[in-house]
Amino acid sequence: MTVVVIGSMRFPADAMANVRPHLATLVAETRSHDGCVEYNAAEDIGDPGLVRFSEIWPSHDLLMAHLQAPHIAPWRAVAARYGVSDRRFTAFDASHPREV
Repeated sequence: MTVVVIGSMRFPADAMANVRPHLATLVAETRSHDGCVEYNAAEDIGDPGLVRFSEIWPSHDLLMAHLQAPHIAPWRAVAARYGVSDRRFTAFDASHPREV
């Protein structure tokens, strides 16, 4: 099963300068170690402090393993330190995608 994850996290806008280097590390570590097909994070240009995530995983098991990977706990600690709130992630079964 292919899994697509769409999510977001909110930080105080004035914390983003501190968050960005840690976010870049999270993305790089996930892309190189966790077996993902795609892993992206971007600041919403219309909503300062909102970071949007899009992910594609080849299986539910690899997504679950990612959530336990060694770089996730440090990221969560940094996010908490810089005031993360409104964390929302939803996973979808995309085994039979269609172009729209």
